[in-house]
Amino acid sequence: MNYRHAALAAFACIGLFGLAAHSGAQGNQLYTVVDGNKVDPNTMKGFRTWRSAACDRCHGPNQEGMVGPSLIESLKNLSKDEFTKVVLEGRLEKGMPSFGTNPAVKDNIDQLYAYLKGRSDGAITSARVQEMP
Repeated sequence: MNYRHAALAAFACIGLFGLAAHSGAQGNQLYTVVDGNKVDPNTMKGFRTWRSAACDRCHGPNQEGMVGPSLIESLKNLSKDEFTKVVLEGRLEKGMPSFGTNPAVKDNIDQLYAYLKGRSDGAITSARVQEMP
């Protein structure tokens, strides 16, 4: 099977099952989404971290920005390392507090990134998600 046939087969599977996934640089799956709002357990932890840290106060309930910037747009350009640094160290000059001392955020930074990256990529189509059965 050549590359083109393999790509077509992959897209056919995605279309059949409504599954969207993104791979990280190491080849690990970053998130899995079905029907735009059903996510894997780790991505669900990211959503819960988003809610518990009240990130929506600045970035809006749909991550589209308010006082803080749109994370839908920011995550199109920020690397995972840059995202982690901003969240854990903050950008006080821009009004972004540090969450490095918040254990819920610090312990779930990868999951938070996965959730927000899924939103930014358009795979997660609703800000509110539910865990896959």
